[in-house]
Amino acid sequence: MSAPVPRISIVIPVYNEEAILHAAVVDLRERLAPLGWQWEVILAENGSRDRTVEIAGQLAARYPEVRTLSTGEPNYGKALRRGILEARGELVLCDEIDLCDTDFHRRAVELLDAGEADLVIGSKLIGGAEDERPLLRHAASLFYTGLLRVLLGFQGTDTHGLKAFRRATLVPLVEACVVDRDVFASEFVIRAYRANVRVVEIPVRVIEKRPPSINLFKRVPNVLKSVARLTWAIRVRG
Repeated sequence: MSAPVPRISIVIPVYNEEAILHAAVVDLRERLAPLGWQWEVILAENGSRDRTVEIAGQLAARYPEVRTLSTGEPNYGKALRRGILEARGELVLCDEIDLCDTDFHRRAVELLDAGEADLVIGSKLIGGAEDERPLLRHAASLFYTGLLRVLLGFQGTDTHGLKAFRRATLVPLVEACVVDRDVFASEFVIRAYRANVRVVEIPVRVIEKRPPSINLFKRVPNVLKSVARLTWAIRVRG
């Protein structure tokens, strides 16, 4: 007898996460259990050089709700996109392995089920949010959001991190995205706003449980290059 199709898919890109992957997934399963959902977790591995692939495979073998896939290269956006496209749930939640915020999951699903939104974004920069990351990372997020507003007319406060949406409504926008890596998530959200999708932002608390897997300053050149490409794609080509 085949397992029931999940209603909710939780997509989590992972890269060099051997230190926290097993504990994070076990804890996530325990916190999802009381919600009574039919769910799956998709670990979208991308180019890890440690034991992340091995551990993800062990988790998938042990827990039927856990699936794993690998893109074979360090590319967050490509992994997130593939995870979304391979998700089986009616609702898709995009999470981070060092967050696994089931409080956001619950609030977001309630908004989607009530018909109040098609895309819910967990913002760490909106009023009421608690961004407990180092000051430099908080400042970088503010600068990046400002850049998106100036260049692309972004209307919200945050594009990275936690998201929840109706898969059927948003997948065409995922498929239309032209950039990957760190800027894919931003393009996805910006396209949603431009398509007049019902977007609701809710405040979240962000605590850094471990240093970023990729140094902030090493990401800057690729981010700026991708933002320039995205600006051309949206502002010029339309």
